[in-house]
Amino acid sequence: MSGESPWQMVLASASPARRRLLQNAGIEPIVCPSDFDESQVQLTDPAELVQVLASHKAERVMQLLWEQERFSWLFCPAPRGVILGCDSVLVVGGEIHGKPAHAAEAIDRWQQMRGQVGELYTGHALWHPHTENGILTPLPPTVRCQVTKVYFASVTDAEIAAYVATGEPLNCAGCFALEGRGGFFVEKLDGCHSNVIGLSLPLLRQMVREHGIEVTDFWLANTV
Repeated sequence: MSGESPWQMVLASASPARRRLLQNAGIEPIVCPSDFDESQVQLTDPAELVQVLASHKAERVMQLLWEQERFSWLFCPAPRGVILGCDSVLVVGGEIHGKPAHAAEAIDRWQQMRGQVGELYTGHALWHPHTENGILTPLPPTVRCQVTKVYFASVTDAEIAAYVATGEPLNCAGCFALEGRGGFFVEKLDGCHSNVIGLSLPLLRQMVREHGIEVTDFWLANTV
């Protein structure tokens, strides 16, 4: 790989959890939040919802990079970068949940979730853009969804109140952070562990391969 510039991954998300997942896996992403208005998308199928939202976020960041004249730095003349958009929701009892709006909603949510089995859906959209004669010509995105079953513990009202008071569940789709204090209240998982934290690393590996890239190519960005 001598003489070649390293591959870069642009993370179209402000999620610290997603960033840490990638960093722990050897990828230092360029974080560029999309600020996409999720209220524009109204869908009742959770798998479709997260995939559409992930696609919109990745596409929006691609447009932002182009407008900010940062695109050429990342993708020209050789398209040695990708843009990853993600979105997650939790489904419990057939109802779709995102981040709780406030503490009271988080408490109510946990009172419904405890002792139940939920499904955490995460949509992944991978764009591999490039230019031809100075014109932006992105290849078709790879869009996938991963689902993990989450078995919640039968926590008490006092435990719920203490957890919500930490503020942690207010920043999480599904109202809990598996890698944080919320891990105490999850009894087991059925499926991909990292998917519950924010993105599925095994699925991401498959997706970049579909574009002729290996995840190990991104490790070069951290090699001195």
